[in-house]
Amino acid sequence: MPDSITVTDNRTGETFELPINNGGVSEVDWRKAVPGVFFFDPGFMGTAACESAVTELDGEAGILRYRGYPIEQLAEKSTYLEVAYLLLNGQLPTAEQYETWVHDITYHTFIHENMRKRFLEGFHYDAHPMGMLVSAVAAMSTFYPDAKHIEDRDQRGAEIVRLVAKMPTLAACCHRFSVGMPFVYPDNNREFTANFMNMMFSPDDKYAYDYPKLAKALDVLWILHADHEQNCSTTAMRVVGSSHADPYTSCAAAAAALYGPRHGGANEQVIRMLNEIGSIENVPAFVKAAKEGSGGRLQGFGHRVYKNYDPRAKIIKRTADEVFAITGKNPLLDIALKLEEVALSDDYFISRKLYPNVDFYSGLIYQAMGFPIEMFPVLFAIPRTSGWLSHWEEALEQDAKIARPRQLYVGEPPRDYTPMIDR
Repeated sequence: MPDSITVTDNRTGETFELPINNGGVSEVDWRKAVPGVFFFDPGFMGTAACESAVTELDGEAGILRYRGYPIEQLAEKSTYLEVAYLLLNGQLPTAEQYETWVHDITYHTFIHENMRKRFLEGFHYDAHPMGMLVSAVAAMSTFYPDAKHIEDRDQRGAEIVRLVAKMPTLAACCHRFSVGMPFVYPDNNREFTANFMNMMFSPDDKYAYDYPKLAKALDVLWILHADHEQNCSTTAMRVVGSSHADPYTSCAAAAAALYGPRHGGANEQVIRMLNEIGSIENVPAFVKAAKEGSGGRLQGFGHRVYKNYDPRAKIIKRTADEVFAITGKNPLLDIALKLEEVALSDDYFISRKLYPNVDFYSGLIYQAMGFPIEMFPVLFAIPRTSGWLSHWEEALEQDAKIARPRQLYVGEPPRDYTPMIDR
């Protein structure tokens, strides 16, 4: 039997057989069979806008794979830069390729002095670091005008290296400015995440002696956040990139999408929720109010795609234990553990498949490591850059059409203009 569906157009009585490929029906085939009829799909809940070989996500089974590799194996055995190479190139690097990749990233971490002095230092003293980052990434396109030559693969590769390398530097610079501290230059003798932490906290970091362990924990978090299929920010990257905008402009659009509290600010909302609960004793009442709809929303539970336990949440929970062994336990952890225990034993949440997601514990870890809440979306943007760029380049290689979705018009019917004096 062919893998297809049969559609009957009741307007004409005609019947059509539409092939199902990779679980979906082509819009071209649908339009030929049923002209003039399109899907109304707010939020793209049931629409695949692209084909991608970057990330496989099975929400029902709780599976996440980068280029076919399980996220569990990558988090345990790999490094963020190796994962970034995998996402961007489709294969894990050889020892020689990895050495070259790390060298290129390491020696492109510096940003132009005019970017720092003339641009970033022009922001208001209390500017939000994520707002600064979004603007700075867009502004970088003016420092690298050749980035507009997106048809040149070598040029694309050069800009990709620059973006991956400079994002931590920009991020740390935005933080230092927002708290009134002097800029710390990159140290090419440090590994990627350790370099970032040094730019963030030097010279007064109380955890400096444990940099290797904390840097490794941060590396795991960045692996988990490197890509996540067609989420809001990745879709923004592909949509803007479909106009053949340069990678900096496209990446700035993706970062702007990530800035929203429904996306990159989710772990911040978890921290605020835990602070609102206040103590373990208040957890049952908070959960009861959340179920009844009379209280706050249960942040960090459930996911748009996952209908099972988020595989990243299991890894991040183990990472939290390793971090707290160094920093001391985050005082909000006991509330979080109690909240998870109560929710996972309640049929209300179990029946709705509301399990902890990656945001539930990541904010606690970042806070324990000394990162201010305002930096949470920035910490998300740094590793996600490699995922965004993987999709941007993939779309270019596919010669993807410029994004232009349909709309369902619900406005006024035709009417004639009325002179102002008669209105």
